[in-house]
Amino acid sequence: MKPLLNLLGPAPQPGRLTLAEWDVVVRQARRADVLARIAALAQAHGAWDVVAPAPRPHLASALALATRQQRELGFEVAQIARALQPTGLPVVLLKGGAYALAGLQASLGRMVSDVDILVPRERLADVETALMMAGWAHANRDAYDQHYYRTWMHELPPLRHLRRGTVLDVHHALVPLTARARPSTQRLLQAAQALPGHPGVCVLAPSDMVLHSAAHLFHESDFAHGFRGVVDLDALLREFAAVPGFWPGLLARSAELDLQWPLHYALRYAHTIMDTPVPPGAVAALAGSVGQQAWMHRLRDALYLRTLRPDHASTADAWTPLARSMLYLHGHRLRMPPHLLLPHLLRKTLRGLFPKEKP
Repeated sequence: MKPLLNLLGPAPQPGRLTLAEWDVVVRQARRADVLARIAALAQAHGAWDVVAPAPRPHLASALALATRQQRELGFEVAQIARALQPTGLPVVLLKGGAYALAGLQASLGRMVSDVDILVPRERLADVETALMMAGWAHANRDAYDQHYYRTWMHELPPLRHLRRGTVLDVHHALVPLTARARPSTQRLLQAAQALPGHPGVCVLAPSDMVLHSAAHLFHESDFAHGFRGVVDLDALLREFAAVPGFWPGLLARSAELDLQWPLHYALRYAHTIMDTPVPPGAVAALAGSVGQQAWMHRLRDALYLRTLRPDHASTADAWTPLARSMLYLHGHRLRMPPHLLLPHLLRKTLRGLFPKEKP
């Protein structure tokens, strides 16, 4: 995986890759959804001309799609802001949409297939009504899924615009309501920052953006895009580290929002995988949130360092399927207590074995 990491680092050198290495890198990057980022970084560092002719069309095609998605994002967010005007609430963007409209380094070549926003839980009914009046409808109308989302999850069931087909995820918290951590949505919204040139649109504060990325990644059960999550964290941390007081503020904010343990994992694995510059004391300061047992650290490393890779045969070993399965169960356990988790997983299993026939 070393050639892939080189192309995603702060000084990519695409001219050093052989055609055999390019063949593997393109496959890995496509699976991890970072192929467009490789192209964008090569262009940003003036190295596009040394990209070999064979992989260049693959990179250019991926970058063209990412560029189109980000261009269309601005229009879509403006429509969401217009729809929410009657509620008096701003559009607080999350994840890829926030990176793109804020012009962050994490947005270089970042795919943005849907839009994620954050709203106060007590205003969900108003928000949902306003969006439906503007043409959004629920993409999944299954009664169980609707109940599951509305009772236990941190977001509404996904909405799809009836005319444009765009997908919108409306969050009211960073993690599910049944999760152990309970970061305050009110504090996140209070610290959100307006985006110049985008009326009625905000993004999370820098520290909160990092914490959300960490919480999202390490509450996951499906790590298909786990490697991209690490790439996002690496880009955010490298950029925000230049802001005076960022690191002490990040550690303090993680304690305030009860997100110290996902931040610990984020810093540990971003540094290990991407060589992200992290102050020596930062991980140590968070160690108490995850326990000090050496065997537990070794187990977590064995699981995460296999799972936070592109989901491709060239990055796997004999233990990778087991690691992914264990973290799949771990992610569900973090989101739901056992008395809710077991019936939910049983229902999902039975649904997979006996799918409903479409009318």
